[in-house]
Amino acid sequence: MKRTVIIGSPGAGKSTFARELREKTGLPLFYLDMLWHQADGTHVSKEEFDSRLDRIIRTDRWIIDGNYQRTLELRLKKCDTVFLMDFPLEICLAGAKARIGRRREDLPWVEMEFDGEFREWIMDFPRKQLPQIYQLLEEYQEGREIFIFRSRAEAGEYLNREFSAKK
Repeated sequence: MKRTVIIGSPGAGKSTFARELREKTGLPLFYLDMLWHQADGTHVSKEEFDSRLDRIIRTDRWIIDGNYQRTLELRLKKCDTVFLMDFPLEICLAGAKARIGRRREDLPWVEMEFDGEFREWIMDFPRKQLPQIYQLLEEYQEGREIFIFRSRAEAGEYLNREFSAKK
């Protein structure tokens, strides 16, 4: 595990899992939200985002946290490990709501409200994004380890099982 992609619905706990994985592996962690968003709430151009992402995936070791479906295929081509957080919608909505008002290292500002448009994006995720993700995982399964977690407990058990023996 040297080049890792972590994907799933907002609110699933991707960033929490990514931080724990970083702790256990020592791999550098990059958040796509930090590449795209600026502190003032605006975002960089697609070209700038792509350039930033390209600089990361050209290196030998990384964890990349985030969906950004437009660039998922590129990341899948370069990675050796994929973690998909395929959690129930209620868990993702509660997770996104719970982080409101908290400073996080994966976003350059503090969310002060559970934006309606963002909530809708989460609600549409299982129907609009997830089928495309599974299709890409099927396409790029060869030469990669792919882990699909259906709960936070499964993700935590993986980390405990996989890295407890390596201490």
